[in-house]
Amino acid sequence: MFNVSATLNVSRLLYNPSLCLPHVTVKSFDQMIIPFKIPGHPEVQIKGVVVDKDNCFAKDHDDKVWPEYKDTWAKLQQTYPKERLLIVSNSAGTDDDTNYSQAERLEQNTGSTVLRHSVKKPGCLDEIKDYFAKQDVLAHEILIVGDRLFTDILMANMMGSWGLWLSDGVEQSQKVFPKMERSLYYRLVTSRPEDPYVPPVPATPSSSNPPSNL
Repeated sequence: MFNVSATLNVSRLLYNPSLCLPHVTVKSFDQMIIPFKIPGHPEVQIKGVVVDKDNCFAKDHDDKVWPEYKDTWAKLQQTYPKERLLIVSNSAGTDDDTNYSQAERLEQNTGSTVLRHSVKKPGCLDEIKDYFAKQDVLAHEILIVGDRLFTDILMANMMGSWGLWLSDGVEQSQKVFPKMERSLYYRLVTSRPEDPYVPPVPATPSSSNPPSNL
């Protein structure tokens, strides 16, 4: 269950802390505004959505939509076609998921596709981009929704996509790493008022400059 990918990739924050900052922050899944808009970027059209499972739309270690989020989940599915709404979990669909039985159960309960991937987030970004490329959706048109800065949001910025952080989730985690992430977030957003940390803006094909996070 150890996440080698997160351990290796989190070192990127030593030279670029902004990589863990989200473009959108809300407390919980039911507070999301759908269809998605990116503050300060009215021109952005989100065409593909990646959603984490644990403590996002489901409680930890559960494989169904949290009851209070059913209306939000239904609106998400109505707004984004099935092939453009992808569940990417670090439990269901990974090599820890024997015979992908958890992924299959989650698909039955949600009506959405669960990505099968060997490398855990944030390292599975190429598999996500390959999936959406088949739907004619580019990286800068994808929004990653998750409760973890060091996996979900870091991956979004590494991909050249947009990140939405659920700062509390179903319930605010008191585990060591989520607490560390929250502490780092508030230090970053309140420090350097004259030159604040901001997340990188995804590059589009027409951009003259390459993405700052590469």
